Amino acid sequence: MTVKATPGDRELALAPLDDKVDHVRGSPAGRLIIEYGDYECPYSRQAFHAIERVGQQLGGNMRFAFRHFPLTGIHQHALAAAAAAEAAALQGRFWDMHELLFHRQKALEDADLLRYAARLGLDVAAFDRDQASSAVSGRIRRDVDSGLASGQVLGTPTLFIDGVVHRGGYDPPALLAALAP
Repeated sequence: MTVKATPGDRELALAPLDDKVDHVRGSPAGRLIIEYGDYECPYSRQAFHAIERVGQQLGGNMRFAFRHFPLTGIHQHALAAAAAAEAAALQGRFWDMHELLFHRQKALEDADLLRYAARLGLDVAAFDRDQASSAVSGRIRRDVDSGLASGQVLGTPTLFIDGVVHRGGYDPPALLAALAP
């Protein structure tokens, strides 16, 4: 059961990174960016590109985790796209699907998602079945609930750097400055 946090709660905190559950890549020694994002959000797409560039510039001295926060009230395909990423994760291809979804953000219909699964060489029947599974919906709900419980995730993208919400820009220069020692 998830307990909803409210501003009156004594302590709102970001759920700690769990390497067994979270989608994380990069050096464990690097500074950590956690993003709450939405595959249909144009601003999350901008953050995706900026984080990619920053990761390349830092030469692997950055760690990145993505958590789902589909804004279903304004993005009709966001939840299905998140489910596609999680279904791909069950076949070990989360990051490949993650990148495809942001690169193909204007094409997130069900047929598009199945085509992406085939393109990645996934078992498409299992992918299709997994998208609708309680395991996948529960995994997405876990991310959304953790964002809400933090009291800081109000939209997408919301970035945390080493556990602290980042309210600055998410262009490469702003992120590099925030990640500087």
